[in-house]
Formats: sequence, C-alpha cells, structure tokens
Amino acid sequence: MWILDSANRGDGVDLWYRDGTITRVAHHLYDPPFFLHLPDPGPHHEMIGSLEEAFGASPCTFTTIFGELPGYRVFGDRNIAETIERQTGYTARLFNVDVRRDQRFMAERGLVPCSGGEGRFSTAFAHSLRLMEIRIRDNPALSAVCTEIEVTCGSERPGRLRGSARILLADLFGIVAADDPDVILMPGADAWMPRLQEQARAFGFGMPFSRSGKYRTMDARSYWSYGRMEHKASALIPDGRILIDTEQSFVYREGGLAGVFMGARLAGISPNLASRFTPGTLISGYEVYEAVGKGIAVPFRKSDVETTRKLGPLKEADRGGMMFQPAAGTYENVDEIDFTSLYPSIIIRENLSPETIGHQERRGFLTAALEPLVKLRIETKRRKKADPELAGIDSILKWMLVTCFGYTGYKNAKFGRIEVHEGITRMSREILMQTKAMAEGMGFTVLHGIVDSLWVQGTPVAALKERVEHGTGLPVEVEHFDWIVFLPQRDKTGAYNRYYGRLGDGSVKVRGIAARRHDTPEFIRTVQQEMLTVMSHAGTVAGLALLQDEVREIYLAAVQRLPDAEVKDLVINRRISRLTYGRRCLEGAAVQAYLKGGTGIAPGMKIGYVVRDARTYAVDTEWEAEKFDVLYYRGLLEKAWEEIRFAFRPAGV
Repeated sequence: MWILDSANRGDGVDLWYRDGTITRVAHHLYDPPFFLHLPDPGPHHEMIGSLEEAFGASPCTFTTIFGELPGYRVFGDRNIAETIERQTGYTARLFNVDVRRDQRFMAERGLVPCSGGEGRFSTAFAHSLRLMEIRIRDNPALSAVCTEIEVTCGSERPGRLRGSARILLADLFGIVAADDPDVILMPGADAWMPRLQEQARAFGFGMPFSRSGKYRTMDARSYWSYGRMEHKASALIPDGRILIDTEQSFVYREGGLAGVFMGARLAGISPNLASRFTPGTLISGYEVYEAVGKGIAVPFRKSDVETTRKLGPLKEADRGGMMFQPAAGTYENVDEIDFTSLYPSIIIRENLSPETIGHQERRGFLTAALEPLVKLRIETKRRKKADPELAGIDSILKWMLVTCFGYTGYKNAKFGRIEVHEGITRMSREILMQTKAMAEGMGFTVLHGIVDSLWVQGTPVAALKERVEHGTGLPVEVEHFDWIVFLPQRDKTGAYNRYYGRLGDGSVKVRGIAARRHDTPEFIRTVQQEMLTVMSHAGTVAGLALLQDEVREIYLAAVQRLPDAEVKDLVINRRISRLTYGRRCLEGAAVQAYLKGGTGIAPGMKIGYVVRDARTYAVDTEWEAEKFDVLYYRGLLEKAWEEIRFAFRPAGV
C-alpha cells in the first residue's frame, strides 16, 4: 500500500493510497486519547470525576523517556487539555495532545508514507505515480487572473493555454480532471490556489485538484529561525493528490521529489506537508513518529527545565562551536577534513539525551532515534558519488541532521534540553582540537577550522583520515583542493566563511562570495561565475597567476556592458525581517514601494527590487523597474571583482 496522502477527517483518518494504477481512499475510525499526569491528584478529584463522565477518562500508566508515570487517558481535544492546564494552575503534565492524528495512527501501526514495502530507511521509491507540471506565467503578486498557463503531463510536450479567465480555467481544470495526476508540480502553487478557488466559485466551476473536493488549509505565519526571519505562506492542500509549490518549498528545491518523499517517509506525514515544512519541523516530526512507534508519550509542554547554575560553570558550558581563523591568502594542495553529521554523531557516541543527563547507564531516546538516520546519511553521502540521483535525498538528510542539534536547545522542543545542546558543542570543540593536534603531530599545517571541518596542507592525507576516524570514532570525508582562496575581512584578517577553490575534479567550490549569495543580481552573479570558470582551468597557483589578464578582461567587458544591461538582470532579492525601519536604507525603501503598490508582504518574505537612485534611496519593485543606478551597480560589480582579484595578490601583500 503506497500511501500518498493522509488527512484527519471527522471521527478518524483518511489514507489515500495506490492500488496498482488506481488511487483509493480508506477511512479508519480513530479517536485516540491524550495522557494526563497530576503530581498531586488529591485537590483535583472533582475535575477527574468530570473528565471520567464527559470524556471517558480512566486510570492508566504510560511511558515517557524518563520512565513510567501514573495518570489518566482522556478522550478529548486540545481545548480540553488547555482547560485542564488552567484549572490545575499549570501543574498538570499532558502528553500526546498535539501529535497529528494521522501521524500517530500510522506510527502506532507501523505504516510508512511513500513506501511500497521498501522500508522507512530505504532510498528506493518504487511507484507508478502520474506527474503533471503547471506553470502560470503571470505574477500572483500583481494579478489574481491568469492569462497564460503551460501544462506538461508526464513526458508529453508542454501545452500552452491562452484565452479569457473563464476559458483558461475551464481548460486547465479539464486537463487536470482528464489526466488525473497523482503529483502536481506548480511554481507559486500556494499563492495561486486561493485565487483559482475564488475564480472557480465565481464561474460556478468545481476545482478538481482535490480528489474529494475538500481542501485543508495552512495559515501564513512569520517566525525567527537560526537568527533570521522566515515566512511560511498560507496554503490550500488537496485531498488524495500531492501538490508541491516548487518555488517556495525548501525541501523540494534541495531534494527534488525524492527528497520530499524521503522527508514524508521519515516523519510519517503526507508529502503535501513534508514539502511545506522546514527541515527542523521534519526532524521534530521524525522524533515524534519514533516515540509514538515505541510507545513513548510525547510531552505537550516540555517540563525538564534548565537547572540553576553559577555564572562561571554556565559560561564554561555555553560557548558554542570552535573556529580557527585562517590567514587570508591563496594556498595550494589543501585538503578539507569534514566530519559527516558531526553533531548527531556526537549525540550517538556520547549517548546524549534529556533523560541521560546524570544517568549515562541508560540508552537515550535521541541516541536510539538518530542512529539509523546517521547511518543512512553516511550511506547516501558515499553512494551519491556513483549515483547522482541520491544527491537530493542526501541533502534532505543533511539538513534534518543539522537542525536536530538546534532542536536540542530549542525551548519548546519535545525532546530537547539545554544541557544536551551544551554537551554537544563541548564535545565538538574537543574533537576539533583533537583533530588539529593529530594533524600537526603528523606534520600537517592547519590553515583553517570551523566547527566540523579542518583545512590542512601536507601528506599523506589518507593516513590522517584513518587516524582521525580511529582516534575519534567518527566518520570523516576528505575533499582535495588544488588551490583555495581564503578571503579577508575589512580588518585584513581572514574571514571564517568566505572562500573559493578548485577541487580535484576541476569544479569550483564557493562559499560566501557574490556568486553564492542569494541577493546578488543575476548580471553580477553571471560575471563572477564566468571568471571562476576561467580560473578553474588552472590546476596550480602558478597556473592561476597566468590567467589574471584573461579574468580581468571579463571584468572590464562587464563594466562596459553594464549601462546596457537588462533591468531584470539587476534585481536584488532580499528576505525582509520587518516592515518598518528606524533609518533610511534601500531595503526599507523597497518595502515601502511594495506597500505603496498594494502588494501584501510580511516579515520573512523575499522581495525583489531595482535601485533607481542610491543617493535618494529611490527603488522600484522588480515588475515596475525601467531604469537603474549605473554607479551603484558598478560598485556591486567592483566588489565581486575584488573577491576574485584577491586570488592574484602577491604573497605577503
């Protein structure tokens, strides 16, 4: 049974699944209880009596990661749980209150979405799903009406739909109904679906994206994540069919369709949700599925608060990851020693979990949950070199495992605890220092180090890799650079996260420079990429120096072309963190341009704008722009050139 969608419906759960070439739905009656533990039940006997009478509450014992607790099973919803919290003065401990019903149903029965029996940790996805791609050529921020749509069904050539809004919608709906796809890939789907639904109602059409005619909704929200504001758009999710907004879905952009399926399979949720969730939400869902499958109750509110500590020990514990600052310059024959999924590997090696703090004799929940995921990541990272189709799955696993560390310190994490978070960073610092000592002891020169990676010069690197793996007990990957450039900061010291270099296969790896940054205009990105392509032909630093004139010519030619560049190639894309600014700036002016034009924006959203006059902070939205400030963009182009020119700087300058 290949489950492609699930939904909470009425008194149970709907599972949509493939039966041969036919998609069917099965409704399962399912109304699970939540669990209630009262440290002192005595004062609450009247409340307990009411719960027994109205919600079938009954005494029970249930399991948490800390052990068994006596309590009650209550057949009520979240509102009842929150009422209990208030009535008990928030002394009640509640479990399994906010676990998704369909996820819990599948976890309790060992059902795995997007799997035909391959297994939850398999990278194979055997299915006969029909795919369709829909591209609406209009901008949903400017118009609620479509004027041109391109539809591709399977391997068929795309067909273009044109005409009035009524004819266009009728044609699109007819194609969807006739082809009956299981997966629809649609850039901007979450922005367009409410508009299409509104138009369909106006014309008296039935919108056929949902196989049941029903749609689930996700509300829009803005939130902080890893130091920056993010925005999740609202969404209409169809029943029985996978609809992916390929433009907005981080999981799809990183992992493709296989990455979405992998995220759904691991978290035990519908791929519709997996495509719209962040990697952090996926790893949290994975842990919840693991807990429910093992009969472990999931806390509604985390109660294992941080212990009181003196300032000295606290400062010593909470120091974050280790970094070694590089000396800015160009280096030849450098190897990067990279630990695969270091932080989750430390959790496993050190048995770090909320319940093992002070009780290392126990095998922790996080240890057991993450071990198969880390093994899978190591496997996909190794195999993707020979099988590029695994690259997307490997990327999703990487991001899920990266965020699992952050969730150990997140205040609302179901299975997090700050002492675990601190223990991970402490061990990572010790491991990086240990690795540095091993490298230097074998005669290597350490150039740079950051959290889980070390850049070294010397030979034989294979022997160093073997020694590090043996000494730390952790898997290591080695990446060879024929040459690498560590760029300077403004004070001339080496930057931690801005570098580029030629790998052993002739490709160029870049981090933190214009070609990599999301806000770089396409014109400037293309110019810098052209320069890097020329530089990639040099296998040595000496050979690189010989290319300086050719690379400079690319820059000079770009300077000459800039005044005649297409305005669309000079759009700056930024993720905004607020709607009001205390001082004048280009980003603030762009926000005002959006608001003035009546375009709805929210913190965390990306906006695109063109600078018309930097001196007066005059900017235009990307669709209104007709002119641009040549001097301003010349400055951006020069910055991109300076990042490249530094590679040709004489040693010691």
